[in-house]
Amino acid sequence: MNYEPVIGLEVHVELNTKSKMFCRCSADYFGAEPNTHTCPVCLGLPGALPYINKAAIEDCMKIGLALNCQISEVSRFERKNYFYPDLSKGYQISQYRWPLCINGQLVLDNGQVIRINRAHQEEDTGKLSHVSGSTLIDFNRSGVPLVEIVTEPDFRDVESVRDYAKKLQQLFRYLGVSNADMERGDMRLEANISVRVKREGESGKELPNYRVELKNINSFRFMVAAIEYEIKRQIAAIEKGEKLSQETRGWDADKKCSYLQRSKEEAHDYRYFPEPDLPELSLQSSAISLQQIKDEMPELPWEKKERFQKQYKLSISQATILTESIKLADFFENTVKLGIDAIQIANFIINKKINIEEVLPTQVIEDIKAKKVGIIDSEEELTKLAEQSIAENEKSAADYRAGKEAALQAVIGGVMKLSLGKADVSKVKPLLEKLLK
Repeated sequence: MNYEPVIGLEVHVELNTKSKMFCRCSADYFGAEPNTHTCPVCLGLPGALPYINKAAIEDCMKIGLALNCQISEVSRFERKNYFYPDLSKGYQISQYRWPLCINGQLVLDNGQVIRINRAHQEEDTGKLSHVSGSTLIDFNRSGVPLVEIVTEPDFRDVESVRDYAKKLQQLFRYLGVSNADMERGDMRLEANISVRVKREGESGKELPNYRVELKNINSFRFMVAAIEYEIKRQIAAIEKGEKLSQETRGWDADKKCSYLQRSKEEAHDYRYFPEPDLPELSLQSSAISLQQIKDEMPELPWEKKERFQKQYKLSISQATILTESIKLADFFENTVKLGIDAIQIANFIINKKINIEEVLPTQVIEDIKAKKVGIIDSEEELTKLAEQSIAENEKSAADYRAGKEAALQAVIGGVMKLSLGKADVSKVKPLLEKLLK
């Protein structure tokens, strides 16, 4: 039978606020001694009361706006009750029925639209370490602001999953809300996977009656490997007549296989109820200005990529590379302001793999100018060389005229050989195309 995967993604990202979500402990915990960034609030001690981190809420709203979400006029925190030891109070403060951001979307490079169900605010958990048969708990991470972005089950292949996750990482960095360093655990991926039979060559409409959740994966490579393995495992089970059930699985990167962690809980298992110690979040009555946040939103990476193509006449690949990070994009634009052709600057930065932390824009300009010394760029000289190369490469010229575009490379190579490599290659190609019309 012909199967297709049905995949939804949950991405958790830690915000880089100065303090935790519901207390004033420092959120800069990485590398600190265990349990040194704690207080009665994030340890859940009796009588300690939480209060909301305004900066974290604003960062969550920025993420929601960038993902075309509707910002809820009223949202609310709830207690998500569970009995794992990574939160000492026995519950996580999260948002379930009243999330802050809802109904968004993100367009992938292949044009596919991924629907965003929600982007909601919550707190991170502590970190468990298993040592010599014992489990140790570090509560430094407990209570750090965390945003969870949940998609609809719109993915049908791992390439789209990887594209989506990388776009989110790039977005977090552009917005300045998180370092999104997966090795440090700033950004973690979870996938909900099930498999269904394609009927008559078309995708089915109904979702399977189960899903398997792969938890806390901290690299794009591991996510792709884990999803591919899980799809194969589920298809094999279906072919054997086995009934697949709702469950949570981990990924063993060494053995390259998933393993059962626990039967998957449903929402009612967490006994959600409104957090009695926190007020509802109302945009009308709070000190948060949605309009001000909108006005302060930076140019998003995909917007910058499109502008670079239009404004500087860059190719898609050039614009993609130069907008990978906001620092590289700014470096490119600051260099262009110094007055040399943008395409030359783009090629130089990309081909030379310029380290923007060690080189100034003025140095790039000087290096380009130095490289151009002795370059043949006059139209008269280049035309003579081009005509001579056409005469010496008659077959390639004829093939190009007959529609074989690749044949032009041999004629270009002839020009470079005749000029001893000094012809301005950026002008040679369009000149030959004109002569060979």
